[in-house]
Amino acid sequence: MEIPTIVGAGLIVIGAGVGIGRIGGSAMDAIARQPEASGKIQTAMLIAAALIEGIAFAALFAG
Repeated sequence: MEIPTIVGAGLIVIGAGVGIGRIGGSAMDAIARQPEASGKIQTAMLIAAALIEGIAFAALFAG
């Protein structure tokens, strides 16, 4: 692998990690504010995290 490819892959992984972390943190805040909506919030969080991971995998393998 070349250096630019390795740097690009690292940036993709870092970006996906930050995105999923922000989603998780925001979901926890939302559940703390409205515990009765935890099921819907958790479902939306998991779908969003899966989409981010899918985009990250596609970006890693496309390069």
